[in-house]
Amino acid sequence: MVIQSMTGFGRGEATCPGMIAVVEIKSVNHRYKEARFRLPNHHGGLEMELREQLFDKFKRGSFDIWGNIKISSDSSASIPLDHKKIDTFLAVAKQIAHQQKLTLEIRPSDFLRQEFYQETSNDLLVTEANLLRDSFKKAVRVLEEGRSKEGEKLKVIMQNHLVEYTKEFQAIEQQADSFRPKIEERLRNRFKEFSKELTTIDTPRFLQEVVYYLEKLDISEEINRIHSHLKKMQTLLSKGDEAGRQIDFLVQELNRETNTIGSKSGEILISDHVIGMKGQLEKIREQGLNIE
Repeated sequence: MVIQSMTGFGRGEATCPGMIAVVEIKSVNHRYKEARFRLPNHHGGLEMELREQLFDKFKRGSFDIWGNIKISSDSSASIPLDHKKIDTFLAVAKQIAHQQKLTLEIRPSDFLRQEFYQETSNDLLVTEANLLRDSFKKAVRVLEEGRSKEGEKLKVIMQNHLVEYTKEFQAIEQQADSFRPKIEERLRNRFKEFSKELTTIDTPRFLQEVVYYLEKLDISEEINRIHSHLKKMQTLLSKGDEAGRQIDFLVQELNRETNTIGSKSGEILISDHVIGMKGQLEKIREQGLNIE
């Protein structure tokens, strides 16, 4: 499976003689999944069926779905119009225009809307429902294609940021071997300073403290864990399949290890690389919020 963005738009149309059904779906990122439907009158019962199809296809996202049925302007005779409704509308419109001293401009096509044709028969309702189903399926396909294309773009962006993070990390890794000797030298110098001031010192206890601080300041474990997290991240980006939450988790773990390296190191060069690593992680996190 490919990485899918949660942002996208899909539009589908289905037609039959005298009628056109249009469905549009817009999706944005969301922690879970939710859907809001706006369907034509008499077709609210379709919502549960369409919602189930939508959630079978997409695992996360916030969806807005609009459905509309229009009468074809070139075949009004195939749909019986309700002339009483039209007469009532015209009378009210003329009255308002007269009271407000407005010019009334009405075209015949203005009445080729669902609210102006006769009460729908069962056969007509079935036809409309099937048109809405067909246009919904088309809209879902277009939406899925759009989310996949956007997901591929996000994947490339995140991989580029991951490359930059890795460069900063490798620079720290190369300095790690020289990191411990520098700490040891620093502690020796401090020991010499203290030994001049103190007449008695508990040498075994002091050496024990030295070993403790050396272990505390060692970053080899953090380096190993970062290697593991980077490998998992690359696998996720290659595999896809609902990677969004897992990417967010790995970014948190990488951030934790990166912060630990920064807090352990007093070296300016390492601190600079840590800042660079954190910047790249933030960019990955921002893009990952849009991943399904």
